[in-house]
Amino acid sequence: MSADAGAAAAGAPARVARRMPPPLAPGDALFLDIDGTLVDLAPTPDRALVDATLARLLPGLAARLGGALALVTGRAIRDVDRLFAPLVLPVAGQHGCERRDAEGTLHFLAPGDASFDRLRDIFIAFASRHEGLAVEHKGASLALHYRGAPTLASHVHRTLRSVLARENASGYALQPGKRLVELKPGSRDKGKAIADFMREAPFAVRRPVFVGDDLGDELGFRAVARMGGLAIKVGPGRTRAAWRLADVRAVRAWLAAAMADDAQTGTPA
Repeated sequence: MSADAGAAAAGAPARVARRMPPPLAPGDALFLDIDGTLVDLAPTPDRALVDATLARLLPGLAARLGGALALVTGRAIRDVDRLFAPLVLPVAGQHGCERRDAEGTLHFLAPGDASFDRLRDIFIAFASRHEGLAVEHKGASLALHYRGAPTLASHVHRTLRSVLARENASGYALQPGKRLVELKPGSRDKGKAIADFMREAPFAVRRPVFVGDDLGDELGFRAVARMGGLAIKVGPGRTRAAWRLADVRAVRAWLAAAMADDAQTGTPA
């Protein structure tokens, strides 16, 4: 499935955002995807790296925003904490199936069931028959990665759609991504996770800003746009976002500029 076809499937309009986003303001609530947004995509998720520059940047940004900074990702929260240790931030993991709020309270919103276990076994069996495919079990969701076998993309998408139809798994949905397909509860997505945060302190009554790069981020873009916020797409492709940053390096430069503005104006962090 192409990026454009996936965007259409996700309900994204045929629009290519070109505008640089305006500066991040102290009164904003910032939501950040991780892979492809804050860190470069790695051959496997466990090989992604958070370098020293990013490790220094995020705590300063969180302080500048009064704590209104959260990570919104397909990764499990335990994996996020490993990646960013010792930093601990509010985070929505597994596309909102689990969430840690600003007080540190964990919310588990989509526990697994017998249907999920059955689908997991089918995904693992399918991947075992094809070199280069790998299944990542996150807890309440799965990711089938085909970065190691990109020529199998169409076969993977077609087979998994057939599996869901055959198993009558109406409570689950497939989320296409960059050389992966995720299985997640259909009741949760990144837009709903952002909305959950926006009902709580310190995010409430602020302008939401969401930065993401993948098809799963499109529902987050829609949510923040409805709330009068900024939706920022990273990288090429059609999107519902009105603003764009070229790549991970551009995201970091845009975030760092907010800190530099404070230093120049004397605004306390």
